[in-house]
Amino acid sequence: MTQVDVGRAVRAPRRAAPRTPPHLRHERALLRTGLRYVAGMDEVGRGSLAGPVSVGVVVVDAATRSAPRGVADSKLLTPAAREALLPALGRWGVARAVGHASPDEIDERGIVAALRLAGTRALLRVLDVVDRVDAVVLDGSHDWLTPPEPDLFGTQDDLFAEPRAFEPPAVHLRVKADRSCASVAAASVLAKCERDALMVRHAAAHPAYRWDENKGYAAPEHLAALREHGPTPLHRRSWRLPAVQERPVEASGPGWHAEPLLADGDPAASS
Repeated sequence: MTQVDVGRAVRAPRRAAPRTPPHLRHERALLRTGLRYVAGMDEVGRGSLAGPVSVGVVVVDAATRSAPRGVADSKLLTPAAREALLPALGRWGVARAVGHASPDEIDERGIVAALRLAGTRALLRVLDVVDRVDAVVLDGSHDWLTPPEPDLFGTQDDLFAEPRAFEPPAVHLRVKADRSCASVAAASVLAKCERDALMVRHAAAHPAYRWDENKGYAAPEHLAALREHGPTPLHRRSWRLPAVQERPVEASGPGWHAEPLLADGDPAASS
């Protein structure tokens, strides 16, 4: 050991900075502009191969207190931690709901229109509790909730959409809102828990795909089952699903007979 080594201080390993919990500052800023009800919204299941796409919504107002302890983006929580939050989230905020769009609806409309349909269904459910939702805080940088403006040829929504039952609320986009906005984080937990429970129930009828574990996502055991058995009615047929592998043709074994190949130039070849 050199003299320099003797005098060198041993540095303690750096600890990761604690994660800042989601808060209501963004929602309260909107409420201070005169709005009465602001909703956080988030989706789950967008990239799944099977099952619905689900959208959670949680409505807050000026009297809503801070979110229950432990609320975070659902992707950062274990299944047990998410389930443990459900009783408190069922009492937090003014109203809450989860909407779904089926695999058939995803295939018919495309994923963006299906997200809009699931989000609209969630909003219609909370409108049974509140008279309106003035604004929605949406996670990400793309507004998939607001219906597109029709052009000369109309829109895909014109072909499939249900009659509009209310005026769509203003949408405020915020990247990583599920990690900073408490209402959005709560909505993601509710949507994740409800969709996971649906997939667990479906798994009982289709055990080979192991949806109770992978929830319809492209896990190795799910892909292997698709290659062996093909898709179920709960799969999104418009997705690029693995094709069923054809069994190789048997070229030997009982009952198999092959004529010997004729050599080039054999007179029998032209007879």
